[in-house]
Amino acid sequence: MTTDWIRADWPAPSRVVAGTIPRDSTYALPAQPQWLKQVHGARVVRYGSEDFSAGPPEADAITADCAGAICAVRTADCLPILLCSTDGTEIAAVHGGWRGLAAGVIEQTLAAMATRPEDILAWLGPAISQPAFEVGGEVRAAFLASSPDSAAAFVANERGRWQADLYLLATQRLAGGGVASIFGGGLCTFTDAKRFYSYRRDRETGRLYSFIFRRS
Repeated sequence: MTTDWIRADWPAPSRVVAGTIPRDSTYALPAQPQWLKQVHGARVVRYGSEDFSAGPPEADAITADCAGAICAVRTADCLPILLCSTDGTEIAAVHGGWRGLAAGVIEQTLAAMATRPEDILAWLGPAISQPAFEVGGEVRAAFLASSPDSAAAFVANERGRWQADLYLLATQRLAGGGVASIFGGGLCTFTDAKRFYSYRRDRETGRLYSFIFRRS
């Protein structure tokens, strides 16, 4: 067992702590996050704005602007996206599966934040890499329907299907929404079995936790 965790490599204020807890880590969060029932959609909730005592709400992103708040998402190939304002007053966590990205979960999260996009930092956590992520033509079509530039994130393979780049798709959408400070990327859940769970690799597997919180 290890206490190691992956810290977000971005210039966030010191009061913001963010990163990913890999498999077999004993790193413990200072409090329980407000978990979401992730459904691969684009709904965003605000920390403390709903009665979470009734159970996790169906949503794929959560924002917060209060000290002590912890936002988190669970993934096992999908892309965790962590956001914070440059002054550290507002944070968010996004579950970026291909369906959610195509549905606009990034755009909806940016719209739900009070911070101007140009004052937001983004960190892209571990996700399946393009060489390992084969998809059908319907996935490519779902992105191209709203953004022709998404074509750059798909490479045809010899099986008549496509290799999709989740990192590029998310980067395009963040940049399109006005976020210029984007960090992270390059950690493949599929190829790094020692540190990461991968649904594509193992089918039955656990989940990684990616989190962001403001110190009190």
